[in-house]
Amino acid sequence: MSRLARTPELLVIASIGWAATAATIGDTIGLGKELGGLAAGISIGSTPYRDMVSARLAALRDFLLLFFFLSIGATLELSTLGEDFTRAIVFSLFVLVGNPLIVILIMAWMGYRARTGFLAGLTVAQISEFSLIFITMGLSLGHVDQSAVGLVTLVGLVTIALSVYMITYSHELYVWARPLLRPLDLRDGREVAAENDEQRPAVDVIVFGLGRFGSQLLRRLDDAGYSVLGVDLDPQAVRRLSHEGWQVRYGDVAEQEFWSELPLVQARWIVLSVPYGAILLTETDPHSGLITAIRSHRFAGRVAITARDDEEARRLKESGGIDLVLYPFDDAATAAAKQIADLDEELASMVEEATPT
Repeated sequence: MSRLARTPELLVIASIGWAATAATIGDTIGLGKELGGLAAGISIGSTPYRDMVSARLAALRDFLLLFFFLSIGATLELSTLGEDFTRAIVFSLFVLVGNPLIVILIMAWMGYRARTGFLAGLTVAQISEFSLIFITMGLSLGHVDQSAVGLVTLVGLVTIALSVYMITYSHELYVWARPLLRPLDLRDGREVAAENDEQRPAVDVIVFGLGRFGSQLLRRLDDAGYSVLGVDLDPQAVRRLSHEGWQVRYGDVAEQEFWSELPLVQARWIVLSVPYGAILLTETDPHSGLITAIRSHRFAGRVAITARDDEEARRLKESGGIDLVLYPFDDAATAAAKQIADLDEELASMVEEATPT
């Protein structure tokens, strides 16, 4: 693959050829061409060049996927759908409700809030085209009959169609389901181990987002004499920094209830250290949602937000409520360039001093 990657076109052709070869081998030995093609995809996906292959084959994949669904529809016995309607409703409800519930329980066990698990669970509230691939392969091998194909197809149509709307209106659904999810909000020691009690000390700066930039900002502000509170949605990041002795809390900026737990009255700065486009506090205007949440909880300090480019910074400044826009990549590059220039000047002065006049 490394040799083929020198020529992107050759890499794409070789990937298609390998998929066809694996499908042929799978069909020859009795596993089915679908399973052979799946094995080829897994093998290519395990290489460092998977992103290049995927990007160049995206158009071809979507085009061929159309014919796959056409072939499924052409072999579908519509007369069997009425007989399987009751069972299809039962299975669809299990997928639409059971799958998100399983994800919520798993993520609650990992230390995440029920809201995070709920939004993540909605993305798996469907059966994918792989279900149709496997059931079609079972039909070709004689393991299932045509009614099973019709049942799975009907479940796929229902779950895929409804899950689109569930994901689109996920925040509205969460507001409706919040009372039902409270018993599943298992905020045990894994999640709240880093949270402080009510007698926590006063803070000057609250930093949201404890990734690479946010965690370093937390340390640099502490070195400058500020009392800093870090907030992040990742329980692992919160536990790691808590064990290092930092004042950190687990929390989600998108939850209005969480803001009342923060020492906003005494804080002087709020810093959102993650790219602003990566969060969505509301579906329509995430910026106004952030500012509204801050001001409605009697915060009178200043707000700093990170931006990835000048265009994003301009939009943030025009919308108002932002006192400072940070450029993590530009600031890091500027500091690195200054260090290189300072070192270059130091070496030049040393050379001048060592050179006899």
